[in-house]
Amino acid sequence: MKKEFSLSNEKAMMNFTAKYCDTFEDLLESEGFKRILEAYLNKVQNRNSNIFKFLYNSIENEKELSNTITSLFELLTIFNSNEIIKLNSKYEKLLKDKDKFIDFIEDLYSYWRKLERYTIVQRTRVNKGLAYVSFTEANSRFTKLILSLYRKIEESVLGYEPKVYRQLPAGGNAGIILNNTIWPYPIEYEILKDIPFIDTIALETPFITYPKKNTRDGMFKESHNNPLKNCAINKDHWFCYPAKVGELLAYIFFHRDFMAHGISLCNLFEMAREEEYKGKKPDLVYVFGAKDESGEVRTVFYDDVKNNIMLGYVSYGEAIDYFGYMKKMTLTLHNLVMIKRGYLPIHGAMVNIVMKNGKSANVVIVGDSGAGKSESLEAFRGLSENYISDMTIVFDDMGVLKCKDSGEILGYGTEIGAFVRLDDLDQGYAFKEIDRSIFMNPDKTNARLVMPVATYKEIVKGYKVDLFLYANNYEEVEAGMKAVEYFNNSEEAIKVFKSGARMAKGTTSEKGLVTSYFANPFGPAQKQRETDVLLETYFNNLFKHEVKVGQIRTCLGISGLEKEGPRNAAIELFEIIRNLKK
Repeated sequence: MKKEFSLSNEKAMMNFTAKYCDTFEDLLESEGFKRILEAYLNKVQNRNSNIFKFLYNSIENEKELSNTITSLFELLTIFNSNEIIKLNSKYEKLLKDKDKFIDFIEDLYSYWRKLERYTIVQRTRVNKGLAYVSFTEANSRFTKLILSLYRKIEESVLGYEPKVYRQLPAGGNAGIILNNTIWPYPIEYEILKDIPFIDTIALETPFITYPKKNTRDGMFKESHNNPLKNCAINKDHWFCYPAKVGELLAYIFFHRDFMAHGISLCNLFEMAREEEYKGKKPDLVYVFGAKDESGEVRTVFYDDVKNNIMLGYVSYGEAIDYFGYMKKMTLTLHNLVMIKRGYLPIHGAMVNIVMKNGKSANVVIVGDSGAGKSESLEAFRGLSENYISDMTIVFDDMGVLKCKDSGEILGYGTEIGAFVRLDDLDQGYAFKEIDRSIFMNPDKTNARLVMPVATYKEIVKGYKVDLFLYANNYEEVEAGMKAVEYFNNSEEAIKVFKSGARMAKGTTSEKGLVTSYFANPFGPAQKQRETDVLLETYFNNLFKHEVKVGQIRTCLGISGLEKEGPRNAAIELFEIIRNLKK
């Protein structure tokens, strides 16, 4: 990013390297303030609001509206309103009705705070901007400057200080440090050359975003041609998040209009350090938000055998403004590589549970979106005080099984965070996690929360699988039935796991009782022939090594049992673990 300021798609980006404001005068005379004020005035003019009518009727020259307001703000940082009227009578109409002018100030301030605001430092270049101020201190000082300006102007108009001060995050919602990393890109990827890598993120939590969409639709399709051939990328509008997805290195490139999704990755995937990716070709490349000639939104992947890169591509459009597209394509690319390497991707959750009596088990729960895997983990957490001494989450959505030479099966994770439905979390727990979470459309159905739940060291450690269960969310536990039941052989088990049946809960566009191949539309469904071979091998080994393979009835898809179902299933599972022989 070369400009000192950009405003696009309700996202304001301030390049501290090009321009850093540390005085009222710097701020009010900056390009950023000019752009914000003009955007605000256009908005109230289009609405023909009472505030615009007040401003229009108070200033003789409409074309000078922005400049007049800026000049008045500069005066209000030094003089009070009565003194200004005496100095220059042209401001009298604006300042005479203090209530209306205060309404204008509050509305402008509210407009600023409703924008997504990002501060940027480019580590390799220092011009007139940030030089010797530390990154976090710079963000803190900028926030204080905005607050001080807002308060000083209001005090100068009102003539007295307020009795209550609200220390709101008025600066950047998030700050990033960029570096210009050189990596050995193949010629087919030259279009991605010189896109800066995110080196550090400073997040003001809770970080609340309002993407245009709230669900994901359809499946990612395979392209047999490199989709980068016909796309257009303005490198000044792009960023790269270097991620460790399980054992794989991923370069996730995204357009600035989807900055909130790119920033949210830090709560989901471990950010790779510069020494881990500098000069290295990635296993995965994901390009999110490119524009091309097709004229329609494309969500495709391409197996670049020649360059040994799995490439994901999602074209620009409002339809993909949902974090699920960012997360799930990344995991699809990971799973496709795992299948090629002979490992079995798992759409589900894995947790290491240690009971209070010392018994422990590593439990894998398999299920597609809304089947109850995350909700089961939430039930485990809620019951932990009575039953559990320790609980370690290995993966919350996507993991992989690997078969050792002995045939023993180990489970590994891909993410350090969880992307969960707010409705499915205990309200008290959601509020307890507010200080480190990212909220997405918290006021809507399928509101989401992204929060860290595990360390990278834990997810790649490898845990032996003790129980392997399918999340059945559509069958109620009737009298004489158990929430947890086991299969007698691998054929019986594969049939249920492979059908991937579940009651859709609104996490995607699906409704009713639906099926998906192996409950995993993110890799296995696209490579069913290869996955069929892996299922035979892995399920045979699970039974051979006496792993308990069955199903757990979460009842999550049954009305009225959304909370009680996972809780009852968790209690039954705890009893099973507590009575294990080992």
